[in-house]
Amino acid sequence: MIKAQRTAAFIASRLVSVVLTIAGATLLLFLMMRLVPGDFASVMLGPRATPELRVQITQAMGLDRSIPEQLWLFFSRIATGDFGVDVVSNRPILDIVMDVIPNTLALAFSALALALLVGIPIGVIAALKPGSWLDSGLALLSISFITTPTLVVSVALFLVFAIGLHWLPVAGAGEPGDTIDQLRHLILPSVALALGWIGYISRLVRASLLDTLAELHVRTLRAYGVSEYRIVGLYSLKLALVPIVSILGIGLGELIGSSVVVEIIFARPGIGSLIFNSIAQRNYPIVQACVVFIVTFYIIANLVVDMINALLDPRIAAGRG
Repeated sequence: MIKAQRTAAFIASRLVSVVLTIAGATLLLFLMMRLVPGDFASVMLGPRATPELRVQITQAMGLDRSIPEQLWLFFSRIATGDFGVDVVSNRPILDIVMDVIPNTLALAFSALALALLVGIPIGVIAALKPGSWLDSGLALLSISFITTPTLVVSVALFLVFAIGLHWLPVAGAGEPGDTIDQLRHLILPSVALALGWIGYISRLVRASLLDTLAELHVRTLRAYGVSEYRIVGLYSLKLALVPIVSILGIGLGELIGSSVVVEIIFARPGIGSLIFNSIAQRNYPIVQACVVFIVTFYIIANLVVDMINALLDPRIAAGRG
């Protein structure tokens, strides 16, 4: 009962922290948008900025009001999911963002799944042969993955497998409704996005598994003649993977952020390419909505991870983890 109360109190405190963090990030975003040099409507319209259009855009975006009124309008709209109407396409901004979010989420989750499927076995193999040439080779490979920029990996994959060999599609997200075509369009962007995390996860699994294999209960199992592979597969690996859960929230947030580069290179519709195109068009309200989504997703992903850890290990909820 006490453990359940502590876990509930921990989750409640994290929820309050999430709300405050999102509010703070949103306030910072509001202030940054207001620091854009020049008249906001003129910057957004560019050469089309006639006096009539400037007045129309200024009124539509509420820029003719005082800063406190703008701030209240900004927060009240976001709280209800209303980001306004895009003055270029005359569509609700939320609809524009929601149209591309599934593509970005599919890319981020597929990259994370690939990183786990490849990174965990590499880490386990390295931990089973510590100090060997295999361990050294895998360490070099993992560090190479970590230190190679996503931009370089994306360009290399694009040039080799799409342009050079013609094995995979060059750009886009595939035909709607055609799952096979969508999966083929997802391969190169997912690999480009996952490569660094493959190296990071493999090193983390290796270090965690080595620590677990050195514990007393493992030495006891060895003394009873239990095989090394049985010890790893049934007992140690489960404990060694606990730190992986802690980085999943951070990993998803990082992958969402890194998707900007990948989506631009592979011309893949998503929140990253939407931000890039909106910045080029000076369409800051759409940029604003995209950033709010990314921040909110990142914070909620970490909240979910914290909740899972608190349920798995009550010491965390009690403040002793």
